[in-house]
Amino acid sequence: MEAARVFLRSFGCSTNLADGEVMAGCLADAGFKLVDGVAEADIVIYNTCAVKGPTENRMIDLLKKVPNGKKLLVVGCLPLINFDRLCREVHFDGVAGPALGDKIIEIVNGVLKGEKVVALEGADKAKPDLSLPRVRLNPVVGIIPISYGCLGSCAYCCVVYARGRLRSYSIEEIVERVKADLADGVREFWLTSQDTACYGRDIGTNLAELIETVCAIEGDFKVRVGMMTPNMALSILENLIKAYGNEKVFKFLHLPVQSGDDDILKRMRRFYTVADFKKIVDTFRAAFPKITIATDIICGFPGEDEKAFERTLRLIEDVKPDIVNVSKFFARPRTPAAAMSDTVPFPGIKRRSAMLSSLASKIALEKNREWVGWEGEIFIDEAGKVAGSWIGRNFAYKPIVVKSEENLLGKVVHVKIYDVFPTHLEGALLH
Repeated sequence: MEAARVFLRSFGCSTNLADGEVMAGCLADAGFKLVDGVAEADIVIYNTCAVKGPTENRMIDLLKKVPNGKKLLVVGCLPLINFDRLCREVHFDGVAGPALGDKIIEIVNGVLKGEKVVALEGADKAKPDLSLPRVRLNPVVGIIPISYGCLGSCAYCCVVYARGRLRSYSIEEIVERVKADLADGVREFWLTSQDTACYGRDIGTNLAELIETVCAIEGDFKVRVGMMTPNMALSILENLIKAYGNEKVFKFLHLPVQSGDDDILKRMRRFYTVADFKKIVDTFRAAFPKITIATDIICGFPGEDEKAFERTLRLIEDVKPDIVNVSKFFARPRTPAAAMSDTVPFPGIKRRSAMLSSLASKIALEKNREWVGWEGEIFIDEAGKVAGSWIGRNFAYKPIVVKSEENLLGKVVHVKIYDVFPTHLEGALLH
C-alpha cells in the first residue's frame, strides 16, 4: 500500500518550530511521505500558535482554507488556548497539543482511519525525548528546546495553558543532542524555551551552567541563547556574564521588558522593576559593548495611561535597544488581564503602537550605523529573499546581507559592512 502523504507546517516561536521538526522526523521514520504542499497531501498538519489575538485569527483563517477531502489535524498551542473557537469555526479531523514527539504517529494513524482524534490530555506536561529524529527546517541550524513551560504567571499570557509549568531537560540530554546535530552538519544552535533564564531550576542547575557545558563541546559552532525574563536573569547575572564570555556564544540578549512603568509591570505580574531591566542591560553592555539587545513591549495594557506610556517611550530612548518587538494588547482567553476593567480604547493602543514602532525603527537605524566600516567574519545561516543573496550573522548576531552566485549556506566568510537599514546590515565579501 502506498504511504500516506503528509503536509506539515509550523508557526510561532522557535520551540514550536523544533516541535514541528521532530514530528516531521518521526513521521518520515515511520514511513509517511512528507510533501511540500497542501494539494499533494492526504493529511494536512498545522502546528499552530495562538499567543496573540491577531495570530489566532490568522491561524483560524488558514485552517478554514484547507480543502474539503483533505484530512486536517490541528496541533500546537491553539487547541489548548481556544478550543471552543476552533470547534465553532473549523472543520477538523483531529486536534492535539504541543510537544507531541513520536505520539504524532499514533494520532495521524487514527485520523487516517477515520477517527475523530482529540488528544489534549497531559499536553502541558509533555516532554518528548530529545534524541528523537527530526527533519530540520534549516540544515545548518539546530533548534534545541532546553525546557518546556515556565515559572511565570504573567497576567496577559495564555501560553501557560498550552505549555504548562517548567520541565527542564538535563544538561547531559542537551549535550548529546548538540553532539548528534554537530555530526549532522549543524553549526548554529538555538537554545530555546518559553524563558531560558528559568532553565534548570526544577533539576538543580541553571542556564549559565548549561551554556558553559555546551560551549565546552569540541567543534566549530555558535550558540544563540533565547528569550529570558529579567527577574530570572537577574538572579544568575554574574554567572550569565561569565558564560556569555565564551566566543561560541552570540553576543545577543533577548530581554523582554514589556513596559517602562513599574505599576504596569506589577499589574502584568512581571516580577522585576524598570531599574532591574536597566541593570541587566548595563551589566551586559559593560562586558560586551557591541552586544545586540532585543526587547518586547506591550502597548495599551489595561491601566496604562499616557504617563505610563511616556515612561515606556523614555525607557526605549534611554536604553536604545537594537530590536524592539512591539505588540498591541489583546485580551486572551482565561487570562487575568481579560477580566481587568480599565481597558485602553483600541484607537489609543494603535496610536501608541505606531509611535513606539517609529521610535524603535529610528533607534535601530542609529545603532546599525555604528557598524558601517566593520570588517570581520560572519556565518551564513540562511538564503536571502532575493536570488543570489545570503544572510549571515556576526558575533553580535547582526543579520548581514551579502551577494554571491555560489551557495554560501553554512560557510564562514569575511565581509565589510558598507550600508545599513533598521532591520539589517549589508556587506561586501572580502576575498
